[in-house]
Amino acid sequence: MIRTIAALGALAAVWPATALAQDAEPLTVIHAGHLIAAPGEERVREGVSILVRGDEIEAIENGYVTPDGAEVVDLSDSWVMPGFIDAHVHITNQQGAGRRISAFTEGTADRTIDGVMYAGRTLMAGFTTVQDVGGDIEAVRALRDGVETGDIVGPRLRIAGGAVTPTGGHGDANGWSVEVLRANGSPYACNGADDCARAVRQLVQEGADVIKITATGGVLSSTGAGVEQQFFQEELEAIVGAAHMMGRRVTAHAHGVTGINAFLRAGGDSVEHGTYLDRESIRLFRDNDAVLVPTVMAGEWVANQADAGWMTPFQAAKARVVGPQMIEMVRRAHEGGVTIAFGTDSGVSAHGDNAREFLLYTQAGMTEMEALATATTVGARHVRLEDEIGRIAPGFSADIVATNGDPLSDIEELMDIDFVMARGVVHKNEE
Repeated sequence: MIRTIAALGALAAVWPATALAQDAEPLTVIHAGHLIAAPGEERVREGVSILVRGDEIEAIENGYVTPDGAEVVDLSDSWVMPGFIDAHVHITNQQGAGRRISAFTEGTADRTIDGVMYAGRTLMAGFTTVQDVGGDIEAVRALRDGVETGDIVGPRLRIAGGAVTPTGGHGDANGWSVEVLRANGSPYACNGADDCARAVRQLVQEGADVIKITATGGVLSSTGAGVEQQFFQEELEAIVGAAHMMGRRVTAHAHGVTGINAFLRAGGDSVEHGTYLDRESIRLFRDNDAVLVPTVMAGEWVANQADAGWMTPFQAAKARVVGPQMIEMVRRAHEGGVTIAFGTDSGVSAHGDNAREFLLYTQAGMTEMEALATATTVGARHVRLEDEIGRIAPGFSADIVATNGDPLSDIEELMDIDFVMARGVVHKNEE
């Protein structure tokens, strides 16, 4: 028995090295000419090596190193950054002529297939994480899980499923015959505090990572109900309370100032759009440590499409008025010290064009570095993944993108991404 124990001890002494030699995942080394590792928090580093093991960043070393057996990716002439985060997409659809009808002629399977296509386009644009805030829960669950297992090529997903909405609100069926409305109303439409808490709990049960609500009317709902507050205060408080009890944050689609401020007073965590925010809104954002996700691209897009002929009269009228307001809203929010996270509402505008939002932020007064931070360090905190994504650092997910030009001198470089690595796998490398 003593000899056996001794033999096992000797085997244990050599086993770790042997096992590591046999089982260690391949090492990839990125030679980064200019590294923006933590946008808005660290200076640009020149001439470094990023060591990637499996799906994680293992180390960052000064100079260009080439360990034995490592695969080298030469980005020595490139600007290297963390993969981008878009906190507001609709990954399973895209607006345009015929969209109102296709919502009825297509089912969950169709939306899932479309989502695979749009997810691929989004990833190739440099967005390695997205938050889907308003989609078919079964379709987005399938996409989220498929990306997680590696069966689908796309960005990491956080999902909301359908929006909690008042009956007849922006997230419900609108603009159809009574028979159609009754047959196709949202299962998350609610009336009264108790019913709204029920809708939140149902979404958590169905797999939602975050709760999205429609605190005001919206542009693309075919109704003349305006864009101001549509929930009662007690309903908003019930939604936020139920979500927080179940470990979920709440984000609100909100254009009108009455809905923005009511939601923030109820303890809401973030606001999508925020078109008509005012000084009181800015105070509430700061006091509550709440986040604004502006989606300026969506405002620009609906304004440009208002006279294209496919919108209903209600939609077109709102698009002409609301869309042009959004870039100045970002300017006011930024000057007021509101925390801004990147979000495009892609699915309204085209998937894959997401990076145009960076340009619009700089037009609203942000520096290039501030704009880049909205989709990296700030965006990671917003989606509650700040210990995993949003920066290039040891132990973080190997989500890495690069451009051949300097985005801090020309933000439009981010609209032409040349290299994409997601979770350690290179999906694009245009040398």
